Amino acid sequence: MGSRVLFVGGTGQISLPCVAEAVAAGHDVTVFNRGKREADLPAGVTSIVGDMGDKNAYRALGEQNFDVVAQFMVFKPEQMEEDIATFAGKCGHYIFISSASVYEKPPRHYVITEETPAVNPYWPYSQAKIACEEILAKSEGLNWTIVRPSHTVRNGLPTMVGENDVIPRRMLAGKPVIVAGDGATPWTLTRSEDFAVPFVNLFGKSDASGEIFHITSDKAYTWDDIYKAIARGIGAEAKIVHVPTDTLVRYNPEWEGPLTGDKSWAALFDNSKVKRVAGDFSCSEDLDEVLAEPIRFLKARMAEGLAPGGELDQLIDRICAEQSALGA
Repeated sequence: MGSRVLFVGGTGQISLPCVAEAVAAGHDVTVFNRGKREADLPAGVTSIVGDMGDKNAYRALGEQNFDVVAQFMVFKPEQMEEDIATFAGKCGHYIFISSASVYEKPPRHYVITEETPAVNPYWPYSQAKIACEEILAKSEGLNWTIVRPSHTVRNGLPTMVGENDVIPRRMLAGKPVIVAGDGATPWTLTRSEDFAVPFVNLFGKSDASGEIFHITSDKAYTWDDIYKAIARGIGAEAKIVHVPTDTLVRYNPEWEGPLTGDKSWAALFDNSKVKRVAGDFSCSEDLDEVLAEPIRFLKARMAEGLAPGGELDQLIDRICAEQSALGA
């Protein structure tokens, strides 16, 4: 018999396929979110529209005593404190979605395990997730599990500093794009639908209690190959300009988090721990297949007309011109 499962979120990049997988596995699924995103929820899913900031409405969720709560929308310590107050003693299994960006930077070892320390001095986003993990680990009356996804793709393109559709638009216009470093850093990409299978298999598992797991593909790709695959998917050329990370951060200090705190480092993961508990699983390792769904979503946006890049586009132009002029 399936469990009564609450997804806080449920329509996002990672959570929507997890909702579909949970339904397919026979669970009775409810999603709680603000109803802002257009998403086709599977038949039979109960949707509750609300805001986590509405304390009374949110606390009422705890009174429903769900078997599993999958929390995708906690990003700050105060939100974690509220979740503990809402669900402690009132759910069977609480699963917090953290982030693999919490892992130590720079890494001590090229393969990341769950024993790798959670230390990220560069990215406030990761630091807040670490703080949430620490609060959860000290909580009482909550049977918790922490799951750390790495770069997981579905409807968004994997780019280095959140350039999103600016990158393919530049490619289609024949303009250069930036890759930090020399482009050879290995980076793991995981499809959301592949993540969903082991994630749902953790529901209610006693061996998952009080444990931390990352769930990723076993395959990594260089950033140059990722950008070339994006270009290939839209029938364009990737004119890549390599720029040192510290140089990019001088141009835009806000890039320190996603670059120095994450994507400038190799990301290779050992998934043996989660496989022991959730069962063996496989992820697509063909880069074109991994990017097929993000490219499909991109083409739908292209059909409606991609927005101009504005100041970001101008900054990329400047960086590419100045970097390319070195040594000329």
